[in-house]
Amino acid sequence: MTPTTTPAASTPAPTRREFLKVSALAGGGLLLASYAEPVEALQRLVGGAPAAEPMLSAFIRITADNVVTITAKNPEIGQGIQTMLPMLIAEELDVDWKQVRIEQADFDPNKYPAQVAGGSTATPTNWIPQRRVGAAGRAMLLQAAATQWSVPVSELTTAKGVVYHKASNRQATYGSLATAAAGVTPPALDTVPLKDPSQFSIIGKRIPTVALKDILTGKPIFGIDVTVPNMHYATFVKAPVYAAKVASANLDVVKSQPGVTHAFVVAGTDNLAGLKAGVAIVGTNWWRVQEARKKLVVQWADHPTSQQSSAAFAAKAKEFFASAPQRTIRNDGDFDAAIKTAAKVVEAEYSYPFINHATLEPQNCTARINADGTCEMWTTSQTPQGGRGLVASTLGIKEDQVVMHMMRAGGGFGRRLYNEPLAEAAFIAREAKVPVKLIWTREDDMQHDQFRPGGFHKFTGGVDANGKLIAFRNHFATFGNGERFASSADIGPTEYPARFVPNLRMDVSMMPLGVPTGALRAPRSNALSFAFQGFIDECAEAAGKDPIQFRIDMLKAEIPPQQPYTPQQQAQLMSAERIIGVLEMARDVSGWGKTTLPKGTGMGVAFYYSHRGYFAEVVQATVSKAGVVKVDKVWAVGDVGSEIINPNHAEQQVQGAVLDAMGQAYGQEITFTAGKADQGNFAPATTTAGNASNFSLLRIRQAPPVVEVHWKKTTYPPTGIGEPAMPPLIPALMGAIWQATGKRVRQLPLSKVDLKWS
Repeated sequence: MTPTTTPAASTPAPTRREFLKVSALAGGGLLLASYAEPVEALQRLVGGAPAAEPMLSAFIRITADNVVTITAKNPEIGQGIQTMLPMLIAEELDVDWKQVRIEQADFDPNKYPAQVAGGSTATPTNWIPQRRVGAAGRAMLLQAAATQWSVPVSELTTAKGVVYHKASNRQATYGSLATAAAGVTPPALDTVPLKDPSQFSIIGKRIPTVALKDILTGKPIFGIDVTVPNMHYATFVKAPVYAAKVASANLDVVKSQPGVTHAFVVAGTDNLAGLKAGVAIVGTNWWRVQEARKKLVVQWADHPTSQQSSAAFAAKAKEFFASAPQRTIRNDGDFDAAIKTAAKVVEAEYSYPFINHATLEPQNCTARINADGTCEMWTTSQTPQGGRGLVASTLGIKEDQVVMHMMRAGGGFGRRLYNEPLAEAAFIAREAKVPVKLIWTREDDMQHDQFRPGGFHKFTGGVDANGKLIAFRNHFATFGNGERFASSADIGPTEYPARFVPNLRMDVSMMPLGVPTGALRAPRSNALSFAFQGFIDECAEAAGKDPIQFRIDMLKAEIPPQQPYTPQQQAQLMSAERIIGVLEMARDVSGWGKTTLPKGTGMGVAFYYSHRGYFAEVVQATVSKAGVVKVDKVWAVGDVGSEIINPNHAEQQVQGAVLDAMGQAYGQEITFTAGKADQGNFAPATTTAGNASNFSLLRIRQAPPVVEVHWKKTTYPPTGIGEPAMPPLIPALMGAIWQATGKRVRQLPLSKVDLKWS
């Protein structure tokens, strides 16, 4: 459970230099901008050296008609950030949410640091800075009123965008004070007082999603909806075997098709995250382009990845498990000696497949090369900074010549961290000399993902006569070269139960991989949780202990480190106390152990710490005699700090994570034959979850009627929710299946497992 970002208990330290810039608007009003040197954590997130100059991080515009416009700086991919970040500013500004208007910022690294959607980072990195912007704006409006009325600021109060002086019964709207406030010397951001949580009137309230009506009524607000003058449509055909080059293509036939204006070969690069080789087809409408694609015949050059397959991966893992590991990443105590003294020894192998991100909006990008040589793009990227750099290098231009308009995305889940569609669209637009909208087909999206990698684990555990886990070993067979893991195929030395078993060894062996992999919601944790928590359940059974109490007992017996942790190491460690807190609350709210369940019904539990968040989940599921799994109810308990900024979005994020994980468990799998993905589209409603050529999403009929969300508030600063709610669900579901059927599930997806019982 090694976190990839700063810990839950830490808050970004105040920058050494934070200040405001203000100006008056034409026609009356106030423009307030917050400048700051980017903090070190954000520099690591977006890459690159520290900025030489401070950067604008947020701004407020107040006009004379008392309308407050707040800019949302981060990409909106369905996580609600376009609503949440402005809430922080509006709270401290002390305005009525009804008078707030939200504008989406374009990508601009000279104004906004860390315009990123990923890693559940937005809340912890913006919790203080965004509130300070609002608080500073309020302070300036108070000072403007105090000067105008010749009274001390201390005698003034604010509420819902109005300044009050009760002693003289005077009041003034922010709009009427805005121009005067533009002449006030701004306060230093690190000196402005922030509200006590007891005073919050926006934070903690159920605020509807910005643009919800537009989403529900089908307004064109997503990346796939973009149109620009003289726009053409493009499709880009890549090799089924990843990174294979084009040997030949019947371009003359394709060019002769109705509506086709261009067809050409793209040589591509050797960078799997960049511009791949393929054939581009451009035309006047989407249907014509797709019809022409059907006529395309390509001979692809040989590529070494064609030697790889899912069957070969599994066979190689078996070879690893039968021999010594390539390396050991953690070795506490003496596992070999301890396992010999164990009263019971448990052994098991767990595996999980590659899977697709399955965003409902396929990858797309619109690009236009302007007369001045700039490349203008409309994108749904989660990492526009990286996208801009990739486009610049692809076109051989400077980064500041790439203009990025950030559009709302129809799902991200980590897929849009990778920017191949941007490079493709930009290159095709330049070659075709027309604005181009590139849309991947579902088959493109399914077979050319940055896949969540599969993995294989061989566990050995030993419990003593008192039911204590005294020995634990994991041999992890994964992907990479040398000691470098493939993206998201890694594991850290602090993965639970490390630190809680006296004799523990973590071994790793890696096989080469030509398939591109990457982060999927709760990267690494979404897969490791299934294997590790599942095996912990098996150890609890061997110990004769209740699964919750077994975990709590382990967490209370943390092993002292062989040498003191550095402050940075300590900050990155999972807090046993916080995990115990969510486990105990999950036990209480679910009524764990207090109900006699009918035959075929069981309850399972799991916990996980990832991306600063602590979650424990209990699943109640029923398995029919035919082996059909139905989740009856889920209880999810999260500790993400002291405040839930928007309970609407928070609950939706948890419920969505639960359903997302269920879909993965039931039938999602990408397999490879001769280096090619076997799956090409979503599974039709009439096919079974195990259809080898399709990728199954969760059906409404499979969803539980209730996902009950609870929060255990603690004194820690607020953290993100999108990722940490996901990992516990699958192992908790497997625990419920065990209780219902007596069968352990050690392989995913469930469509491959016989769960029939008599």
